Amino acid sequence: MSISTSSPCHTFSLAKSQDHFRSNPQNLSLIQVNPFPYTLPFHSCSSKLYKNFSKNNKLLQPTNASITSSSTSTVEKSPTNQAFRSKNPKDINVLVVGSTGYIGKFVVKELVKRGFNVIAVAREKSGIKGKYGKEETLSQLNGANVCFSGVTDLDELERNLENFGVGSIDVVVSCLASRNGGIKDSWLIDYEATKNSLTAGRKFGAVHFVLLSAICVQKPLLEFQRAKLKFEAELMQEAEKDEGFSYSIVRPTAFFKSLGGQVELVKDGKPYVMFGDGKLCACKPMSEPDLASFIVDSVLHEDKINQVLPIGGPGKALTPLEQGEMLFKLLGKEPKFIKVPIEIMDFAIGVLDFLVKVFPSLEDAAEFGKIGRYYAAESMLVLDPETGDYSAEKTPSYGRDTLEEFFQKVLTEGMAGQELGDQTLI
Repeated sequence: MSISTSSPCHTFSLAKSQDHFRSNPQNLSLIQVNPFPYTLPFHSCSSKLYKNFSKNNKLLQPTNASITSSSTSTVEKSPTNQAFRSKNPKDINVLVVGSTGYIGKFVVKELVKRGFNVIAVAREKSGIKGKYGKEETLSQLNGANVCFSGVTDLDELERNLENFGVGSIDVVVSCLASRNGGIKDSWLIDYEATKNSLTAGRKFGAVHFVLLSAICVQKPLLEFQRAKLKFEAELMQEAEKDEGFSYSIVRPTAFFKSLGGQVELVKDGKPYVMFGDGKLCACKPMSEPDLASFIVDSVLHEDKINQVLPIGGPGKALTPLEQGEMLFKLLGKEPKFIKVPIEIMDFAIGVLDFLVKVFPSLEDAAEFGKIGRYYAAESMLVLDPETGDYSAEKTPSYGRDTLEEFFQKVLTEGMAGQELGDQTLI
């Protein structure tokens, strides 16, 4: 028997019996990253601890970046030599990497819709476990110019762009993200491949870079967060060195799809599962089309130049408890909850940390456990560096799509097309 619960980005399945772990240590790696419905609730780092940490971590205090409750401020000095902003969108060449990823597909669609000349980089085998071939990818990215190439090898990327006939690039949009948050994969994709896209873009003349990051990098306790922050810092340094170059770093909160995993279960009469009392973690969930729209806004809008841009969806921040209550209300059912003790996560991580010393191959499994505990502790909202607390008021809102509308759609149509795919680890 197992207990499954989730964060805005991941689902975690843990065996309920300690004997089950002892009899088969490999079962400790059954931590599934999939779409269950809420941020995991308990806070492992106190406000005081965070304040001390942030003082010693310059990455948490990015240059030229400011956060306000309603908008981001414009940098004091605008980049020079960015004539592309005055062009017609059809004359602006936008390179998109991570174009076949979950958010990347929406970004390509939005760019095409707004009339940009899109060059989408895609692997020859894309999608979940490489199930899509070239024809499916071309159909999926309809309206874009698709350059088939890997991104983890800089020479390969630059060569394929040249062979594809790319003459110049104005803007790079990176939607790259590691598939599972594993240690090696995080540094390979969230840092190295993303840096390759910057280097290649600059070679072809790019003067603006839009990065899809994550709001959880505010408190970097995990490897993928450190990898993302390292690239963010280097991106900022690039803008400091070259007045003609700029960036926009987009840090979104939870996606709708990551909150919908229990909808069909509850519809079938199952209880809603949450950690603790369900009140400690909150987020401003955002639809994928709304996020894509915000990312594309960042291509041209001058108020988003050289900014770190945390962003959430419309409406108030919602806790897991409130999300569950919303779902039961839509179904016209009496709420039924299962409250999972946080100590289950602590136990699993303790065992994994011990086993990884003996079995190094469990290194990623241990990291997945830490990912689970992180999302059991942290809200997906702006973290106020002065107080060390998460602030719904300081988390900007954008878009029109609501979680309630999404839940209603899933109740009617199911979760088809909302799978996390390659982020499943089981």
